[in-house]
Parts: sequence; structure tokens; C-alpha cells
Amino acid sequence: MTRRGVQYTSSPLLASRTPVWRSKLVVGAIALAFCGLAARAAYIQVVANDFFQHQGEVRFARTLDLPANRGRILDRNGLILASSVPSPSIWAIPEDVEIDKPKLQKLAKLLDMPVAELSKKFDDEDKTFVWVKRQVDDAVAKQVAELNIKGIYQRKEYKRQYPEGESAVHVVGFTNVEDKGQEGVELTFNQDLGGRNGSRRVIKDRLGQVVEDVGNQIPPVDGKDLQLSIDSKVQFFAYQKLREAVLENKAKAGSVVVLDATTGEVLALTNYPSYSPDKRRNLTGEQLRNRALTDTFEPGSVMKPFTIGLALETGRVTPQTIIDTTPGRITITGSTISDSHPNGVLTVEGVIQHSSNVGTTKIAMQMQPHEMWELFTQAGFGQKPQISFPGAVSGKLRPYKTWRPIEQATMSYGYGLSASLFQMARSYTVFARDGQIIPVTLTKNSDTAPGTQVLSARTAGQVRKMLQMAAGPGGTGQKAQTIGFSVGGKSGTAYKQIGKGYGTDKNHKYRSWFVGMAPIDNPRIVVAVMIDEPSNGKYFGGDVAAPVFAETVQQTLRIMGVQPDLAVRPQIVAQAVEESF
Repeated sequence: MTRRGVQYTSSPLLASRTPVWRSKLVVGAIALAFCGLAARAAYIQVVANDFFQHQGEVRFARTLDLPANRGRILDRNGLILASSVPSPSIWAIPEDVEIDKPKLQKLAKLLDMPVAELSKKFDDEDKTFVWVKRQVDDAVAKQVAELNIKGIYQRKEYKRQYPEGESAVHVVGFTNVEDKGQEGVELTFNQDLGGRNGSRRVIKDRLGQVVEDVGNQIPPVDGKDLQLSIDSKVQFFAYQKLREAVLENKAKAGSVVVLDATTGEVLALTNYPSYSPDKRRNLTGEQLRNRALTDTFEPGSVMKPFTIGLALETGRVTPQTIIDTTPGRITITGSTISDSHPNGVLTVEGVIQHSSNVGTTKIAMQMQPHEMWELFTQAGFGQKPQISFPGAVSGKLRPYKTWRPIEQATMSYGYGLSASLFQMARSYTVFARDGQIIPVTLTKNSDTAPGTQVLSARTAGQVRKMLQMAAGPGGTGQKAQTIGFSVGGKSGTAYKQIGKGYGTDKNHKYRSWFVGMAPIDNPRIVVAVMIDEPSNGKYFGGDVAAPVFAETVQQTLRIMGVQPDLAVRPQIVAQAVEESF
């Protein structure tokens, strides 16, 4: 095959002359295009760059919260009731997750999650972030990391810890996973404890790693520590004794309140059933609510000292005035009021000592309804306690103008009105503080609380003596006696309402109370105990609630360093005296 050379210079096409204007036009067009691109670039980057900056920020810029460290909750002695500790949380980028079935099962087991629930978190590949599980233990986080699963990462957060557990949870409360208070003191003082979060503006890559900081950083302001009036030792001891009493008496529930009679501080406030603040799954209202503040009941015989106190204050009776309670019952406008057993002729002191409904009624009917209503109101009944705590209720005290004679009679011994255990504890500061009712507080306060005079100091002293008799030999609260300390108090046993009535003799349900103070000559503490629905054969407050009172008083006074005022053990009485309902 012979090749023939081509002479390009002799080609007619190439030999033709191109007009100069065409070359200039092409070059000018290219230059104009470059100018347009330059102008557009300048416009986008300098003049109108908001939209594109926003798009870039949406994809890569993030504002990171710099969490404030939540303040600690301390007891009165500085022991920790709640604190925050670092805790790893597990998160993922669903579209990047590569996991086989065996590893999925291992991960689900480590995180204590159903496999189906865990798998569902990774199904939505449109998401660039998903929490797998927050605030896990360090050991769990380490094992998760060892699985080396692509697309799963860890982040440090803070988890709340509660060293006193279920004994103090009804006071302290708890926070949610976002570290916000949900119950108790954690909720009430959430703003002070939580502080104020800071912020940091950063650029992140698609794996969530910070590439660089942009803008100014706002530092967080840590929350303030909060010191409560609670004594964790008293709280724990009261909880243990309450728990034992509820279980021993096969009761539904119970509560204990301990107040400092000088400062008004709450030294203990506990309930059973309780729960662990770290294990809150499937909680019921029975466990969650703070019964001492939220539940109200007819208090029964623990109201009698107020009726007697009013009669003493107004000069209608003296401690030695004779009251004939024969034959152990009295009829008021067609309704009969009875004692649990006939008491015959009693002094006013004896009416309290033997807890006579008939004697209390005869004294009460000498007074006007408005007098009783005013005293009950001054003692805090029918009013919400002024305490920084969620859920506190006011109870019920109807206006005196609506009282019928039988209602005036029953209110004199604790029926027809309702109060919480916390209200009852505070009301007894009237007798402990020489006639003054004092404000109460859940935060530490070493100063003597200013009181409001309700009864005279003389009357309060007379009632204190009666309360000592009620807790002594021949009284209804003999089991309230302690070793080394004199005590005074009043037991109560109240029928529980079942529907619109109190049931029949075969299905009565009861609440057992004991409220008192010690040492009796110069009271330092007021202790109130309530056991709900005891069903193991005993239900009188003197049998069920008084022993919890005795043990709590003795331990509390020892912890406070109060010197015993009795040289010998109180007399042990072989036969208990039943109280009237």
C-alpha cells in the first residue's frame, strides 16, 4: 500500500483567509464570560452571600451547648444527697452504620434494649444523628466501643446520682435525661441548681467532628449548691423504722415527719412505699407521690388537744374540771357518739389521757363554732403549707357557718375535716413552742423561727402536760415512751371513708396516727407518724404508730446531741389502753 503525502498549505480550506473580526469576537465573548463569572463570584461572595452562607451553615455549622454543671444538693451536715457525674451517651449516624446480626444482638444486650427497638433506630438513613442510649455506665460504654461498629459514636454527658437512694427520694426528687428537675427539690429549685448553659459556634464535618471554632464562645454558669435542712442520718433511720412498721402491720403505706421545734427546719420527711431514683421504670402513684404532703385524711383523736386547748384558753374549763362521760356515749341531734369503752367521770386531763370522744364533745359544745374554726385556721388547717415543695395540699376545713351541731361535735375529735401529716406536725408546734405556730423550711436555717401566737404559753404548757400523760402509764400512747427522754403526744385511730361512709364492722379500714414532741419540758423536735390501713390484727395508733415515734425520737435527739432528761427507763405498762375513734 502506497501512502500519498498531503500538502496542507495547498488545501483550499486552510488556505482561505479568516476575517479578523471573527477572532476578536470569540476572544471578546470568552473575556466577557470570564468577567460575568468574576462579577457573579464577587456578588455571591461579597454583596449577596447570606443565602449561601446559610446553606453552608445548615450543613456544617453547629451551635454546641456548653452544659453548666448542675449544683449539688446537700444535707444539713454537708453530706451529698444529689450530684452530677460524667456519663457517656451512645449516638449514631444511621446511614453510616454497618452492623451484622450477631453484633446487633450483642449491642442490644449491652444496652438492655429489645433488638427490634435498636434496629429501628438505624433504619432511617435520612437522619444524620440519632441517640442510641443516653447516660450509660462507663463499663457498658467501654464494651460498646470494643464492638467497633462503624457509624456508632460516644459523647460525654452528665448523669445525676443520689447516694441516699429511696430513703430520701421523696424529698430530693430526680431529674430527667436532659438534667431538668422533675420532682421534689430538684423541681422546686431547678433554676438555681441548673445554672445557665453556655454555647460554642463550630464547623463540623459529616462525622460530627469539630473542624474549627467560629464566632465567640459564651462560657456556662454552673448551678448553685443547695443545702437542705434534712439530716440524712435521721432521714434514713426514720425511713427504716417506717418501712419495718408498714411491713410488720401489713399496711398499705406510711409517712414520718420530723421538725426542729426551734428553727422550723424539716429534719426528716419520708414515705413508704418508695422507689429508687435510678430505676424509675413502671412507677406507680403509690410509690411516686410524697404522701406526707399530698395525701389528706381525717386525723381523728390527734385533734383533741386543740379543742381542749381552746376550752382552757377561754376559761371554760381547767385541767381539773370534772367531765362525766357516763355511760360512754352521747346523742347530738339524733346521732350517737361513743367511746371505745366507758370511762366514767374524768378530769379534763383524763379526757386527753384516755382519749374520750364523749368528754371532748361535751367540752366542744360549750363553745361557738366560729371560735373552733378560728383556732383550727390559726393552727394551719384548711391552708396550704407555705413550703417550697411541689404538691403540698391545703386539706379541708369548711366555713363554720355551715356547721351543724353534730359536725361541730365530730370536728372536735377529728372527723369532718382533713389534713396532711405535714400539717399535723406543724400544728403541734403550737404546743411545743409555748403557744406559737412557726413557719417550716426545707433549707438549712440555724436561727430561731419567729412564731405567731395562737394560744398562751400557760395553756400550751397545760396541754403539754396532758400529752405527757397520754403517752405515759394509763394513756393511749404508752408505746411512745423512750429511753432517757421524756415525751408527750397524742395517738389517733381514724376510720377511712369507703365510698360515702366508713364501711361496716366487718370491713372497716383505719389510719393510725401518733403526733408528739420531746423532751416534754423544753421540746426540741416534733414527730408525726401515720400508718395507712394496718391489717395484721392491730390498728390503734398507740399500738401501730407510737413505736415508730418512740424509736425516731430517741435516735433523732441523740444525733442532735440533746442530753437525756430521764435517769431511768420509762415505766413499762403491761396493758395497753384503747383510744376512742
